[in-house]
Amino acid sequence: MKALDILALNSGSSSLKFGMYRVDAVRVEELFGETVSTTDDPDAITRVASVLAASGMPPPDAIGHRIVHGGPALRQHRRIDDAVLCQLQAAAAFAPLHTPAALAAIGFAQSHFPGVPQAACFDTQFHAGLPEMARVLPIAQDLQSEGIQRYGFHGLSLESIVRQLGADVPERLVIAHLGNGASITAVRGGQSIDTSMGLTPSGGVIMGTRSGDLDPGVLVWLLREKKFDAAQLEALVDHQSGLLGISGVSSDMRRLHEAAASNPDARLAIAMFCASVRKQIAAMITVLDGVDMLVFTGGIGENDAQVRADICSGLSWIGVSLDASRNGSAGHLPADIHDGASRCRVRVLASQEDEQIARHTWALLA
Repeated sequence: MKALDILALNSGSSSLKFGMYRVDAVRVEELFGETVSTTDDPDAITRVASVLAASGMPPPDAIGHRIVHGGPALRQHRRIDDAVLCQLQAAAAFAPLHTPAALAAIGFAQSHFPGVPQAACFDTQFHAGLPEMARVLPIAQDLQSEGIQRYGFHGLSLESIVRQLGADVPERLVIAHLGNGASITAVRGGQSIDTSMGLTPSGGVIMGTRSGDLDPGVLVWLLREKKFDAAQLEALVDHQSGLLGISGVSSDMRRLHEAAASNPDARLAIAMFCASVRKQIAAMITVLDGVDMLVFTGGIGENDAQVRADICSGLSWIGVSLDASRNGSAGHLPADIHDGASRCRVRVLASQEDEQIARHTWALLA
């Protein structure tokens, strides 16, 4: 099949990544790419148009979108048509931090590139085969039948890690995707068997502004005693909690490191984040009955040596041991950061979500 020039649009909770890729059956070549902070620039999508215009390139042959959550009806990557758009809009409540931005990106692409085929690439597809033990939530069966289950997220990132490992994929792999959103996943033989996020991307470990797992009694108390409504609860759980809520300083780990020397709340936020991740890694090791490799990825996972060291320092009981020099100099990825005494390999790998979007889009539309 012929090569296609594919525009990948990756709408995250705090940024919009986009890139143009030339894709064929053998390789993916990045032609250009950029990341725009959606936190600081509400009109970030217009940056895509200006970069494309300045590049002088012809319009893309196809466009692929990262879709965090398609609800129970959309679990496989799909070509976008009117029916898919309606299903995405209906599923927006599952991922209110992400889906509106993704729908805006689809609308932008439709208006700027009319007639160019588009694909929806779902973060939930990687976890579609979760075993019942992980997928079923402990709630009444009539609610389960409405699609309330564990979906799992960061699937495109996790796929990219498995693809990069190739024949080196171990039987028992734990992937820690740590960024503004964070999740820990147990992978057996290349397949997801459990993951920290659940029905929505709000659950699991502590994140930038998201609480992660929270005693449901807290929400009941807020409803009963403080008369919170759904919008207030959503704002609390998704926008006012996590690193930002604990520290009162920032959701950005870099700013917390800067503040930590003089601010005990910033130090507490970092420590709680590391402990939260460490506990979930330990849980996934239990699910896998051991671990052969631990991979760090995502913005924090790839770039924050101190966080990696703090997380792994509490995993010595399972035999995880880092080489301090390798960990501190892991700027060129992939990087092995374990020492010779470690019972499992510890690697840092770049998340390549955009390349995965381009690959899936080519496979759907070529």
